[in-house]
Amino acid sequence: MNLGLTESLPSLVSRRFVAAKDSGNLIFSATQLAILSSKRGIGYQLRYCPALAKKPETQSQPSNPTGPKPDPFENPSTDLLITEVPSTSKTHFLILNKFPVIPNHFILATKRFEKQTDLLEKEDLGIAYACLEAWFDGDDDGLVRKEEKGGGRRLFAFFNSGEESGASQPHRHLQFLPIEDMRAQLEDSKSDNSSVSWTPLIDLFLTSTNVQISSSGIRHLPNLPFQNFALQIRSPPSIDALHEMYVTLYRAALLASRMTSPEETARTSGPAAISYNLAMTRDIMMIVPRKKEAHTIPGLPDADAVSLNGTILAGTLMVKTKEQWDHLRRDAEVISELFGEVGIASYSSHL
Repeated sequence: MNLGLTESLPSLVSRRFVAAKDSGNLIFSATQLAILSSKRGIGYQLRYCPALAKKPETQSQPSNPTGPKPDPFENPSTDLLITEVPSTSKTHFLILNKFPVIPNHFILATKRFEKQTDLLEKEDLGIAYACLEAWFDGDDDGLVRKEEKGGGRRLFAFFNSGEESGASQPHRHLQFLPIEDMRAQLEDSKSDNSSVSWTPLIDLFLTSTNVQISSSGIRHLPNLPFQNFALQIRSPPSIDALHEMYVTLYRAALLASRMTSPEETARTSGPAAISYNLAMTRDIMMIVPRKKEAHTIPGLPDADAVSLNGTILAGTLMVKTKEQWDHLRRDAEVISELFGEVGIASYSSHL
């Protein structure tokens, strides 16, 4: 699917991001970053984001705090709007995240209200993949990444669906983080172990020697702390193929969540029966079923529970308090335990 842009997507997003930031219409909050390695061989990005504890109030918020939550995608600010994307049956648009902690964080939302808890439609996935393609600047084999060598561009896309997924808005939207911007802070990071490297967790489904592939092509990593399912994307995929992959992964997540009724496994539209996180790059699509939105770090008050969304599929965890930051930096295994608690426990969770 063609986005119909007259300017490259990375250039357009970057230009709009700088303009919105300089005008004060976008509030960027830098993070502290540590890279940690677990015994499972997974490199985690731990980010300390105190600004997330209290986002600044905006004029769009209702004066009555008990009133309905404003919909940021109903009439998006022209200062945050990147572009509208026409499609055959409805229109989506790209919009900047108003409170990013990673530069150039942007969102694909439906122009008319569609539920975040409904299953994704073909055009949602088709336009999302078009964004991944429009951003890409790397080697054609899709495995050797130029951004790992200081150049190139790739996007990490994620979708939060359901009460336990970390979703913050009921209006359907997918989110995009440039991987080069997720990496950009690494040189300045004061990681406790400078020899530890980070690569998006989703990439491991293509590079790890531990990956297991079923007869249906579904990939599984047994060393992850939660149940996980992925399918390789053969470029360029059709919209129908993308949707079929998504439905296949969703059904695998249903089975892992013990949702096996014929009615639920047969449906391809309407309300999702479970909470889950979906992630996608140009090369792979991944789903993780969720059972909890947040979990408390052992030794810290219950009020300090850590909320987790689809960024965990990149191996990224964001915390709001200094206590959480200090505690997790000391032991990457606690991060693995958090991931296991909010997902469906992996069969190899004892490892």
